Amino acid sequence: MYWSKYFIPTLKEVPTGTEAISHQLSLRAGLVNMLTSGVYSYLPLGVKVLSRVEHIIRQEMNAIGCHELLLPALQPIDIWKKSGRDVTLKEVMFTFDNKKNQRMCLGPTHEEIITDLAKQFIKSYRQLPVTLYQIQTKFRDEIRTRFGIVRACEFIMKDAYSFDRDDKGLKKNYDLQLLAYTKIFKRCGLDAMVVTADSGAMGGSISHEFLVAAPIGEGAVWVNKNDGKAVKDEEGKASPGKEWERKVAIELGHVFQLGTKYSESLGAFYLDENGEQKPMIMGCYGIGVSRLIAAIIEVNNDANGIMWPKEVSPFDLEILPLQNDEVTMGLAKTYYEELKNAGLDVLLDDRDESPGRKFNDADLIGIPLRIIIGKRMLANNQVEIKIRRSGQVIAVDKNKVKEEILKIR
Repeated sequence: MYWSKYFIPTLKEVPTGTEAISHQLSLRAGLVNMLTSGVYSYLPLGVKVLSRVEHIIRQEMNAIGCHELLLPALQPIDIWKKSGRDVTLKEVMFTFDNKKNQRMCLGPTHEEIITDLAKQFIKSYRQLPVTLYQIQTKFRDEIRTRFGIVRACEFIMKDAYSFDRDDKGLKKNYDLQLLAYTKIFKRCGLDAMVVTADSGAMGGSISHEFLVAAPIGEGAVWVNKNDGKAVKDEEGKASPGKEWERKVAIELGHVFQLGTKYSESLGAFYLDENGEQKPMIMGCYGIGVSRLIAAIIEVNNDANGIMWPKEVSPFDLEILPLQNDEVTMGLAKTYYEELKNAGLDVLLDDRDESPGRKFNDADLIGIPLRIIIGKRMLANNQVEIKIRRSGQVIAVDKNKVKEEILKIR
């Protein structure tokens, strides 16, 4: 992609009213734009990051036998009344009457909806187990939106739901999800901590949260300095300075062993081997996809901008010609085609801007690798490859750039 033909509205100044680094950088790097408090547009760079994060999630969910679907955001409130959560979640639900005078809501989550679906199609033990998931927009009328896309009124979430015959099957699916979540966060460049948690309004017997240490966290954990084990702050572990260290952390994922809370209230039963009707045993597994992007930025930045982990970067590589003369631009375009043909997603900064502006924008948007082409190096038949994260600059023969880039990647 040529920068001049793309849409990357970068900002030099930090937007007013922004506290979190991730909020500031996501606005300045042209990833998102605020429509109103808690409601954001995803711009082209932001959509590319979102797409790459979702791709990782889909790969890991599919690898453990989950099946993707897409459930409606628009939901009749009558379904929510069956579980009683029309009352417990009333404060955050967007509700309204449609033209048929039917009470509706915009889904803050989808346990009731997926259970109603399973009720219609799963009738026998032979159809179990099954795990279904989606990546979809949720809506919550947050009184206090915070940190940009971290706590927003409209946000993107991955939610999966397992249906089993018994607790043994649930435990197996639950453990598969725990492992998959660890892989997802690791591939996104995050070292997630797993802690036992309160199930809250979701219900069920057992739940775990996945947390990442970050300044924007709304809770805290104690981390053991010896083995890395983490526990929630409220569990009252040892004092700081000894074996335990207190860290502020942000929640990225939450998994629940729901049991029969929803299957019983919504009538999701199956027939076992003996023809006896039994409630399905459910699990629920969520990842805040949009807040995951904010967390990635929070722990992958420096004073100059974002430092994207390789798998979630909007582009694999940026080509930065320092002059717009025929020789420099011709070489830049040659590299662009060669590296595109090698399977890389390449951004070429072909703008008629000063080298300083180009360097600043390159650091801000944080592409992992950069090829710098300038007259001084070309005089020695060389160009430079810069690694964004380490700042390391490597001088290479101008005719061996493709080989060096593929070697570094």
